[in-house]
Amino acid sequence: MNIVKATQRFEDWLRRHTTLLKPDLRLKHQRMAEAVFPFLRATFYRWMQVWPEVCPDLAKAPRVLAVGDLHVENFGTWRDIEGRLVWGINDFDEAAVLPYTVDLVRLATSAMFAIASGGLALKPKEACESILEGYKESLASRGRPYVLEEENNWLRQIATGVLRDPAHFWKRMDALPRINKPIPPSAQEALEHLMPERGLTYHAVRRVAGLGSLGHVRVVAIALCHGARVAREAKALVPSSVYWANGDVAPSEILYHAILSRSVRCPDPFVQLRGHWIVRRLSPHCSRIELSALPTNRDELRLLSAMGWETANIHLGSVDAPRYIRRHLSRLKPNWLFTAAKDMEKAVTSDWHTWKKSEDS
Repeated sequence: MNIVKATQRFEDWLRRHTTLLKPDLRLKHQRMAEAVFPFLRATFYRWMQVWPEVCPDLAKAPRVLAVGDLHVENFGTWRDIEGRLVWGINDFDEAAVLPYTVDLVRLATSAMFAIASGGLALKPKEACESILEGYKESLASRGRPYVLEEENNWLRQIATGVLRDPAHFWKRMDALPRINKPIPPSAQEALEHLMPERGLTYHAVRRVAGLGSLGHVRVVAIALCHGARVAREAKALVPSSVYWANGDVAPSEILYHAILSRSVRCPDPFVQLRGHWIVRRLSPHCSRIELSALPTNRDELRLLSAMGWETANIHLGSVDAPRYIRRHLSRLKPNWLFTAAKDMEKAVTSDWHTWKKSEDS
């Protein structure tokens, strides 16, 4: 089955679980053809088909509750219950029980694509080494969240760039098209539940964001509260595409809340799963960070090490994960992550060329 047929079958499966927006889906297909890095981000379903064939030994590694669709642009910031700024993984739409190696190899592969496109100025091998170094250090110390207060000043400077200024943020929000028809009642209930006060008057807008979930319904409610605006987003969730790749052999359970509650984390009190909607606060410092938004004077090796550390923060939510993972890591060859990422880079690039040709024809 090639990437074109796989995408058709996957989207047919998606339609059994949620409403797909045709204009957003067409945009997703276009972006998939533009470059290989956005293609990677948009096609985790295909990764789970190809991965066991390309990396069969790593596919047998110890299993944990994993992110799945992990990549270098799946990180952002939020405010914890104390109001502190926290940095970490931003999206768990594809959370599933997987070999721990899936997250590491996918993160390393995405770093290679970012390097090739100029998003990171590193050598692929040293990028892989930094990711793995941070991961191992986090496992050894039982993890720790990245709270950007008196510690982690270097990361705070990276995460709070000019593009995350409130003026820029609300300018983007103002440009979103208004929704002039009633939104789904379940989305309305979820959004209103998360508002800072009851009875706030708000208007709803349509937001097009991300790539993996592009095509799913996203509704943003914007209200005025005490003289300044607030925003809440509801995004339609479906079970992880891991279930699709496995032929629906397991119950299609959404594990978003489970992975949030079990990992080593300072939770965002404004992220909630309500029915089949994931609802969150949107604000200048409560959002995903794209590489293009990062300042140029950044320590990229240190940043990738932090991404590896944060990946372990998530895996530590699985019972006995450190013991089994460290034992497995000790048996792997020194350059295993670089080798696996290179192999997956070739496989994804081959799929991308096939997809691009189909879109151009």
